[in-house]
Amino acid sequence: MGAGKSTVAHLLAQTLGRPMRDSDADLESRYGATAATMAAEVGPGELHAREGLVLKEALEAEPPAVIAAAASTVDDPGSRSLLAPAFVVFLDGSPQVLAERMRSSAHRPHFKPDLVEMLTEQRARRLPHFQEVADVTVDSTAHTPEEIAGIVLARLGARPQTG
Repeated sequence: MGAGKSTVAHLLAQTLGRPMRDSDADLESRYGATAATMAAEVGPGELHAREGLVLKEALEAEPPAVIAAAASTVDDPGSRSLLAPAFVVFLDGSPQVLAERMRSSAHRPHFKPDLVEMLTEQRARRLPHFQEVADVTVDSTAHTPEEIAGIVLARLGARPQTG
């Protein structure tokens, strides 16, 4: 949360001429609530199950999309399997910086009062899973979204779509 997934995905989708899918928008469209509201109303377990479902649907969509997926999806072995054939970018970052970014947006769930502690624990738990699925890892707190998009495009060997 707060790593810039939506912004980077939008830049990549635009450059690659692909549709963009965002877990936050997909959740809100499907369930009529933000991730923060769902976490409060149905609990983190159900929220994460829903995030896994919208990831699965986004991965199956045609034409293939650039997806800004919820980080929680890597906790689920089934979701990690679905990500195996995809080109996955892990936007890592300092929990302190990400916590500050989270404070500016009410749609992100706060599972603990201390956001730095929450993000530090999530990162420690999820890092091995991200390392398992990621083709590229970029520190999103040290690069602009445009720089990150450039790094990803270079790894893809992609050229912008024209016309």
